[in-house]
Amino acid sequence: MGYNTQHHAFMEKSKIESNPKSLASLLAGNEAAVLERWRSSLFSENASRRSGIREADLKRQSGEFLTALRAALESDAGPNLQASAWDQTRGILSDISREQANQGASPSEVATFIFSLKESLFGLLQSEFADDPGRIAQEVWNASRILDRLGLLTTDMALKSREGTILRQQKEMLELSTPVVKLWGGILALPLIGTLDSERTQVVMENLLDEIVRTEAAIAIIDITGVPTVDTLVAQHLLKTVAAARLMGAECIISGIRPQIASTIVHLGVDLGGVSTKATLADAFAIALRRSGLSVCRAEASQKDSFGQ
Repeated sequence: MGYNTQHHAFMEKSKIESNPKSLASLLAGNEAAVLERWRSSLFSENASRRSGIREADLKRQSGEFLTALRAALESDAGPNLQASAWDQTRGILSDISREQANQGASPSEVATFIFSLKESLFGLLQSEFADDPGRIAQEVWNASRILDRLGLLTTDMALKSREGTILRQQKEMLELSTPVVKLWGGILALPLIGTLDSERTQVVMENLLDEIVRTEAAIAIIDITGVPTVDTLVAQHLLKTVAAARLMGAECIISGIRPQIASTIVHLGVDLGGVSTKATLADAFAIALRRSGLSVCRAEASQKDSFGQ
């Protein structure tokens, strides 16, 4: 028999012997024992973790996953995790990955949830096919291939969950770092601290416009005292915010123009479009009061005027 014929016969035999359905039927009759051994391994691994996922959660998660795994193995999808037969398993894994990541587990720790199942499954296969080493090798390879793919899938899901959490936290921090303060009736202040990029400009603009609508403010002071540098891009972001406020019927004043910032703006040839600028927030507030028809005077002077002195 030639090499090609032998190779073809071996591949056909491997397909039969590595059929996931055989693992599914074996698992169906020993699911309780496999689950108990797997949970013991999970609890032991979890005890050495920093995240410390609750054992009750691991118990529930392992039971749900093993049931879904057996159902997927009983289908004709094989190890193709993108097949519809694996939808339930992928959905459960997605929930588990997100839940464990939220409890502080790293992506590698989430993957260990799947990889730790190997020990109990391999033990079952060795016990069942003790008299057939070739069959053990095929079944172990088949189970390992599926669990490895599932483990990598959990890693991807855990990373996506963590990235989503980080992005949400960044957005919350941006919103907290751009408060809009009501200085007086009809006068708002927006103190900016740190770098002003495109993403933050969008948050700044939305917060400011929302407050203009809510308070019906006519004047908004944008204070850039805490902005370290102003380049062409930052200036453009400021002008976009000013233009958006004008469309809402509010006039803007930019304060915090330090000498070096003024020099940079002139050097770059940036046209602020007739926007009023002041060195300090106090100066800008004084202008805003005058434009609103208001004034500030000393209390002593007011008392003297009231007594005719």
